Formats: sequence, C-alpha cells, structure tokens
Amino acid sequence: MDSSTQLVILAGLVIGLIYGAVGLLSGFCLMSSMRGWLAEGDGRLVRTFAMAIAVAVAASQFLAGSGMVDLGKSIYLQQSFSVPVLFLGGLLFGYGMVLSNGCGSRALVLLGRGNLRSFVVVIVLAIAAQMTLKGLIAPARIALVQASQTTVNANSLPSLLAMLGPGDAVSRALGAAVIAVALILFAFAHPAFRRSPGQIAAGIGVGLLVASGWFVTGYLGADDFNPVPVTSLTFVAPIADSLQYVMLSTGLTLNFGIATVAGVLAGSLVTALATGRFHFEGYSSPWHMLRSAGGAALMGTGGVMAFGCSIGQGLTGVSTLALGSFVAVAGILLGTTAGLHGALRVQPLAVA
Repeated sequence: MDSSTQLVILAGLVIGLIYGAVGLLSGFCLMSSMRGWLAEGDGRLVRTFAMAIAVAVAASQFLAGSGMVDLGKSIYLQQSFSVPVLFLGGLLFGYGMVLSNGCGSRALVLLGRGNLRSFVVVIVLAIAAQMTLKGLIAPARIALVQASQTTVNANSLPSLLAMLGPGDAVSRALGAAVIAVALILFAFAHPAFRRSPGQIAAGIGVGLLVASGWFVTGYLGADDFNPVPVTSLTFVAPIADSLQYVMLSTGLTLNFGIATVAGVLAGSLVTALATGRFHFEGYSSPWHMLRSAGGAALMGTGGVMAFGCSIGQGLTGVSTLALGSFVAVAGILLGTTAGLHGALRVQPLAVA
C-alpha cells in the first residue's frame, strides 16, 4: 500500500470519527428530520440537513471549479443512467429507513452508543447490499438498468445550464448558488433553528465533511500510478464492504469507505462513553426485530439501486449537482414520506 493510499485511509478514519461524534451529539438523520417535520411539527432537524446540503454543494463545487477535484470521476456524474431504477431504489431505501427507524449511517452511530437493534440493521443491510451488488439480486438489477438506462448530453445542473448559453464556470457557480442560497434561506427561516447553535454547527460540519471526502480522494489520492476512487461520505456499499473485509481481510484491501465506517463506529462509541450516553438497547418484540430487519433489507437493496443512501445521494450525490442524484433523492423523500404519513404509514409499535 503506497503512501497516498495510506493517507486517504487515515483521512477516511478521521472523517468518520468526526461524523460519528457529530451524529451522536446532534441526532443528524434524514428520517428523524422528516419525522420531526411531518409528524411532530419540529422542523429543526430538517433545517440541519438542509444546511448540510447547502454547505456540501457550495464547498464541493468550489473544489471542482478550482480544478482541485474532478467530480466527473465519481459514480454520480455518469452520462448513462436509469431514471426508473434510481427512483425505485430511492423509494425502497426511504421506506426501509422508516421501518428500521433510521438509515445506515444512523445505525452505525446508534450501534456505537450501544443500540443492539442497530447491529441487526447493519448486518442485514450489508448482506442485502452485497446480494444486490454482486449476488443473487445483481442479475435482476443489471437487467433493469440495461433495459431502462438512457444516455444524456447534460448529466448535471451546471451542464444543463451551460447548454442554455453561460460558460462552464458561470453555470457551475450559478447552479451551486441557487441550490445553496435556497436551502440556507429555508433553514434560517425557522426561528427555532436560528436559536439552535448546535444544530447550525452540525449542519455546517457535516457539509464540510462531504467536501473533505472529495478533497481527500480526489486531490490527495490523485496518484497517477495508483489513483483511488473519487468518492466521499456514503454508507450502503461501504457497510457491505466492511462486513466482507471483517470476514475476508487477507484477500481484500482497506479503502476510504471501510475506514469511514470504522471511524463512525469509533467516534460514536468514544463520544457516548465520554458524555454518559452509552447504554444497551434491544428489541421490544420479535415483530419489532422482523420489521427492523425487513427495513434494513430494503435499504441495502434500494441503496445499491439508487447509487447511495440518504447521505450518499442526499448529501454527497447532490453536492455534485448530478441530475441522477436529484432523481434518487426524490425517491428517498417520497418513500420516507409514505412511511411516515398516509395510507402506507408504518404504524408505531404497540407498547406492552
């Protein structure tokens, strides 16, 4: 393993440590944000998520515009992609997230705090993701993608704007500014959010972590002889890779994603122990476990189909301003909304 790869892995661990600590202290989670907003009338957490997206977009597009990182090398900015599969994957992930009471990254954070339910979620999500990536479900996924994918001339908001006349630099700046400013205005329009410095700091911090991931893999890891994949915070495939690495480490190599997963667990654990938040939790009933595991399976399958999770697409993908990411996020939001509100609402567990 060369020095640049070692640096990328170390940086991934540090980014994960910070994310784990921030996630535990702030409750950062899209599902919790949507639940607070739709069901409980508390819009602070959804504003935190909006702030994170705004910062991630602004900082990531600055890195790309300055030539430091080529976001075009990421999985999000492909010329060919399947809108139906991205959207369906987002739907499955969003609904599964409600069934499991949190996404993959949230499960890692809660596992570090001693939540044993999250252990089941992480394991089942990893198995379902590997099945969809390379296992029994993979042929069906590939067939669906091949039957429905399209090749586009513009695969991102900046490239779409550039077709209307402005140059690439202006289009990039304009696209990033519109998204970032709109989200910041949405966040600070909420009085309770304005009075929550911890939530403001969490949103800014997580957004900067996304940009840091791009910088680490796209700039520090840009070795001409042994380049690392250009990526940032995402959790479905990395959780699957982490389980495989734990089982077969002698035949595999560490990467940024595995290091990030380990960092999130460690960061949450250390923070929980230091702040007195660590305590064991389990399932209340067999039905509770079955529902949670089913949600995790949907997240693993849907996250692979959608090229990412609520973090991998909701933050990292959107930070590239890829059109496919907006499609996936629309599916995630719709699936989450369906699980929280309406005819398909996931009913609260009965209290014995």
